[in-house]
Amino acid sequence: MKNFDILSVLGIVIGGTLVTLSIVFEGDLRAFWNPAGLMITVGGSLGAMLVSFRLDEIKTVAGVTRKAFVRKDESIIDLHSRFVDLAQKARREGLLVLEDELEEIEDDFFRNGLQMVIDGFEPDNIRSILNAELTSLEGRHELGQGLYRTWGGLTPAFGMIGTLIGLVLMLADLDDPSAIGPGMAVALLTTLYGSLIANLILLPIANKLTIYSNEEIRLKEIIVEALLALQSGINPRLLQEQIKSYFSPEEKKMLEEANKQPEDSDEAEEVLTNA
Repeated sequence: MKNFDILSVLGIVIGGTLVTLSIVFEGDLRAFWNPAGLMITVGGSLGAMLVSFRLDEIKTVAGVTRKAFVRKDESIIDLHSRFVDLAQKARREGLLVLEDELEEIEDDFFRNGLQMVIDGFEPDNIRSILNAELTSLEGRHELGQGLYRTWGGLTPAFGMIGTLIGLVLMLADLDDPSAIGPGMAVALLTTLYGSLIANLILLPIANKLTIYSNEEIRLKEIIVEALLALQSGINPRLLQEQIKSYFSPEEKKMLEEANKQPEDSDEAEEVLTNA
């Protein structure tokens, strides 16, 4: 299941709206529109991006951007419950019975790891293969983050280049008062555009991608350890506590509340039945 991250869009909209309103309250919004400045800032930074990265890496920008706004809803609470269920079934009927569970697992990493457990791979081999996949995944994530961090560093730089261009244009026509205004507009607005685009859009997206990447890597590391414990025939109760050791205090509280819900519903059912 995929969830839309409304905070990412909301942050950009709120930031852009407040900046725009502050301009409208104090002056004319049209004075801050300069196509030449945008061409220098956006066009120049895009050109530098093409020099900095390979074509196949540039093509990943669309997919990487989508991950900052739409992400899979992977709950560590659900993961905990699934592994406890798997451990209980494996303990009662053996590991082969878990083959029926493979179709219900959407995550390729989890499904492939469980298949190796069912097939009887050696624990060291399973760990080695899954860790190699994790390393590859982390590298792809770092590439996406690096793309946006690089872009976020380039836009202010090209804003400064636009400023220098505007100053040159202004100084070249000091004898013509009518040319001073446009030159000064380019000089100042390109710096504004560069700083705004970098600090409101590009660098925040890179930070959001880092947060999501760290969370995904953490979940997959838990999967590796839980799969190996499952293969060893661990007691379901012990596996439950082992996975809980990775939880933050907030997640432990969420788990306790989730475990209370079935009990509460059973109690309510019993009251209705007695009534």
